[in-house]
Amino acid sequence: MNNLRQFEFKKFGYQTFSKDLPAILAKDDYSPFIKILFVKKGAKATVDFKDYELEKDSVFFINAGQYFAFDANCEGIMLFYNRDFYCVEIHDKEVACDGILFHNVYEIPVIELDDIHSVLFNQIFLEIRSELDLQDTAMEEMVRTLLKQLIIKSTRIWKHEHHVSSEEARQDLEFSRNFSQLVEWNYTRYHTVAEYADLLKVTPKILSKRISKQSKDTPNDLIKNRIILEAKRLLVHTTLSVKEIAYKLSYDDPSYFIRLFTKQAATPPQQFRLRYQS
Repeated sequence: MNNLRQFEFKKFGYQTFSKDLPAILAKDDYSPFIKILFVKKGAKATVDFKDYELEKDSVFFINAGQYFAFDANCEGIMLFYNRDFYCVEIHDKEVACDGILFHNVYEIPVIELDDIHSVLFNQIFLEIRSELDLQDTAMEEMVRTLLKQLIIKSTRIWKHEHHVSSEEARQDLEFSRNFSQLVEWNYTRYHTVAEYADLLKVTPKILSKRISKQSKDTPNDLIKNRIILEAKRLLVHTTLSVKEIAYKLSYDDPSYFIRLFTKQAATPPQQFRLRYQS
């Protein structure tokens, strides 16, 4: 794997691509890493089975295990790192690995950049590349600082685009983020709104009301969407049978799970697997 630096258990890598990203991803396994991709406009991308056509330069935030693919015309830069490199030392909840840009059940985090921000972000990526070329004792910490700067700036853009400015909006965002995290941590065992309301110490009605301020989907939709997303990943990336996937997601009745998947994904599990594996 090119441009990978290792500091004991901590790993960080930098990879440029110019119409060869599919080949790069096919050569090495990047799935265990958290990834930040700066992609030039004109590219086509698929992240967790959602398609994007980039009309502006964009930055994607892709967690370990997420399904993603880019077309052969894309150009840009990819950073990849493990949780040991960054997350274990970050205490600011908004910009950590479980912050707004990661583990988000509402949408795939992607930041569209205007011309000014595109130049700014490109400069940060180049600074990271320059640091990695140095044989300096402070290099690791400087790279981590630049990475955090990149995430902070991206988080600010995301909050601006989602109109998070007032104290009430910030509290609603924090509540929604907590709900998102709970779903991410518990979707394999908790499937109902009542269970998550209990974890948040609110009633299901209050949970639904507060989530409606941040999302057009209901809490039940968000829970089911996350479960089905994991089923899609397992169908594409593993050889587990549909029955085994159902059990892994705590569905004791595989027939019910198949009906749920078919309804949510508009295709039966086996057909979905064949489509993406082909």
